[in-house]
Amino acid sequence: MERKISMQDIANRLNISKNSVSQALSGKPGVSEETRQAVQKMADQLGYQYTGTRKQKDQEKTSPMNIALIASDYAFSLISFFGEIYLSVENEVRSRGMNLFIESINSHSKEHLVLPALLTNHQIDGILILSHISTEYMKKIIDTGIPTVLIDHHEPSLRADSILTNNRFGAFTAVEHLIQLGHKEIAFVGDVNFSPSYQERLDGYLLALNKYGLKANQQFMFTSAQENSDELNSYFENLETKPSAWFCVNDGHGFLMTSLLQQQGYNVPGDVSVCSFDNGQLSQIATPKITTMDIDLTYYGKKAVEQLWWRIHHRNEPIQEILLPTKLIIRDSTSVHG
Repeated sequence: MERKISMQDIANRLNISKNSVSQALSGKPGVSEETRQAVQKMADQLGYQYTGTRKQKDQEKTSPMNIALIASDYAFSLISFFGEIYLSVENEVRSRGMNLFIESINSHSKEHLVLPALLTNHQIDGILILSHISTEYMKKIIDTGIPTVLIDHHEPSLRADSILTNNRFGAFTAVEHLIQLGHKEIAFVGDVNFSPSYQERLDGYLLALNKYGLKANQQFMFTSAQENSDELNSYFENLETKPSAWFCVNDGHGFLMTSLLQQQGYNVPGDVSVCSFDNGQLSQIATPKITTMDIDLTYYGKKAVEQLWWRIHHRNEPIQEILLPTKLIIRDSTSVHG
């Protein structure tokens, strides 16, 4: 009677572990696409009987992929920004014939590193993480081996692709706009510890000042500014001299700063200019409407799904950071100075 071919026989022929053969035949993560194909080819050559694993693989070929979108409760609450990205992700996932599962991560799950329930309840082929949760939590998700793409967040220890705004060049463009209007004393307002994006916007602010030979004034750099009117007011009142323009790290700060200046008796933009970032609702409903940097949120979501699709099929390619451009929207809060 002819001996039945085993996984060990395939492993011996390819000089790899039996576990790698099992992962390759079952379609689980952990082996390269090259190894997966080599194992399947050798299995066919040797006449290996797949039983359940072959059936699972056949199902994977015909069943749509399952994509998970996860984010913190806080990120999901920012409807005007992340809501648009989410809708774009949903449309792109559906257009590619895939299923989308969504889960919000609360503070308890984050602190205790409890993985999303959808990862155990469903066969998930790829994960999108929207914004920041915590480095430890995100690392645990990435360590599952499921292809993961980060949206609007990156950190040196997170080994996953990232889709990011080109914050440095965007902030550079905004501050350059103020400089070209004749402003030389330009303040920076934002909490750089809140997000890597805000630190990068500070970098862009400094790049613009440096290019035009303007010395950065430490008094004008409010780099721990919370989105709080009382805190901004306290900072403003303690300034010995007042800048002629304010670059705010987001539209929330821009809206509060514009209101504060007006309450202090300044005309915006007659006396002082304000420029912000994100082109969210607050920049559009302010009086005057605020000059800001626009981010194409629809393209953001589309690009994230596109990158995840690519990563699922190219698991061993180098990690990539993809920077998306911004566009200056000139409104009524900035004008020529002097």
